[in-house]
Amino acid sequence: MGTLVGHVAPGAGFLLIGLWQLFSHTRLFLLRPSSYSAPVWFPVRGVRHLELILIIIGTVMSILMELVIGPAKHQPFDVDGTIPSDHLHNFEHASISLALLIFAAVTIHLDRARAPMRDAVSQLVAAAAFAQQLLIFHLHSADHMGIEGQFHWLLQTVIAVTLATTLLGIPCPRSFTVSLVRSASLVFQGVWFIVMGVMLWTPELIPKGCFLNREEGHDVVRCRTDDALDRAKSLVNLQFSWYLTGTVVFVVLFYLQMAKLYPEEPQYLPLVKGGSGGGDSHGRFSIGDDDHDDEDDLEAAKRGFGHVVGGTKPMEIER
Repeated sequence: MGTLVGHVAPGAGFLLIGLWQLFSHTRLFLLRPSSYSAPVWFPVRGVRHLELILIIIGTVMSILMELVIGPAKHQPFDVDGTIPSDHLHNFEHASISLALLIFAAVTIHLDRARAPMRDAVSQLVAAAAFAQQLLIFHLHSADHMGIEGQFHWLLQTVIAVTLATTLLGIPCPRSFTVSLVRSASLVFQGVWFIVMGVMLWTPELIPKGCFLNREEGHDVVRCRTDDALDRAKSLVNLQFSWYLTGTVVFVVLFYLQMAKLYPEEPQYLPLVKGGSGGGDSHGRFSIGDDDHDDEDDLEAAKRGFGHVVGGTKPMEIER
């Protein structure tokens, strides 16, 4: 980070993942509202772990940009092997990317190993990553007093919402509201990162009375007077309010459009003949929905399907 590309690139990543999560959670809920259960990630037909693979690729590229490609010497250390002060922020940004990389890698491994409670464990790892992101931005080595600090302070409020909803997703997996707010917060994180990069490193967009100044190897916005700084911070607050309002309107319109495209599917009660997985010993039909395997239900939910019934061929009666 610390440059236009350094903010726009991760912002585009958060925006892409947030939109995918928003689409997938909304579609799953609209199709099966009564059986909705929020997964941590969504498989893609053909490349099951595509969402997680993209996170890994994006975070690896971010780490390389911060520690290898970005520094003038293509390595972030001083001649004596220590971390110089002008590269501290590179390590901070790389640490955030590493936490997200670990989340994606752990989630793929848990899914392949079919570990019990794997979604809950993945949620905890994701929460740890967002907690680390929040802590690092709160204790950022970059300027806390200037315009960039104001952008970062407002960003922390969005990260806090993402963290809170990620934690709430563990005890409340069937809450669509939690999933919707978490997805929207990821979208807004992406939007705000992009806005930050464009507004802080485009000379034509620097607020009146402020200028770009080269400090410790990267450009920083400085203001000539306290009044100019106060005005610039107020403009940042206004931008946050406007973009937040725009994101809320977008999410509502997106939900309404999705509701037209994906009406609720008819629900069926599978009737399984007794003697081969359901019913009584006299061969009568019974409703076979008590012996379903939770793992199969979760996998079906990830794909937008209902409960899975094994054993015999079910007779389905529409409610």
